[in-house]
Amino acid sequence: MAHGSDLSLLKERLAGAESVTVLTGAGISADSGVPTFRGKDGLWRTHRAEDLATPEAFARDPRLVWEWYNWRRELIAAKRPNPAHDAVVVLERRCRSFWLITQNVDGLHRDAGSRKLSEIHGNIWMVRCTECSRVVENRDVPIHILPVCHHCRGLLRPHIVWFGESLADEDLRHSYAALRSCSLCVIIGTSGLVYPAAGFASMAKEAGAFVAEINLDPTPQSALVDVSLQGRAKDIVPLLLDPI
Repeated sequence: MAHGSDLSLLKERLAGAESVTVLTGAGISADSGVPTFRGKDGLWRTHRAEDLATPEAFARDPRLVWEWYNWRRELIAAKRPNPAHDAVVVLERRCRSFWLITQNVDGLHRDAGSRKLSEIHGNIWMVRCTECSRVVENRDVPIHILPVCHHCRGLLRPHIVWFGESLADEDLRHSYAALRSCSLCVIIGTSGLVYPAAGFASMAKEAGAFVAEINLDPTPQSALVDVSLQGRAKDIVPLLLDPI
């Protein structure tokens, strides 16, 4: 659990922060019951997530990939934002300058009410046309197989950044600008292993920000940050809203 003095220090910094950037990862969604879809949680039938979430897999067998995403959608559709998601929304409303960067594709931050955010790995409830590149929301569960674009009839794909693909330039620009300009950076529920997000703590720190980490276990960034709090996001993040 969080050490009292470190939590108090973080709350003091938050109260005086002119600009706040929050980075979230799988740990915040795990408290809503969302599986990671990688490792032991990623096995579907006989396939691993790493083998299905690729442009090559979609080109080879788009029906199989869409069946897997239908299964994921069905699981996520039953989940709801937890107190940590709700607390991040309150922070957004309280702070004059705020930006949320999330690695999660489940859409729970938007469901909770977050509006100033970059979903750097995409959103499972958005689809993109492989022909005209239009991006639209689609919350069908199950989605029609195989789904096509209403505009040009091209094949639709999940609007997700797959293995081997680059993050969207716009999302990176927003994220880098937020990290380089914030006075406080709070990193919640991320292992600190997946780049480029794994380098975000260093980027904020080098720009002069006070950097705090909230995670169930220590991470490779724990020695770098100013405050590292161990515990569940749903338990610790709401405490940041309490009076000092």
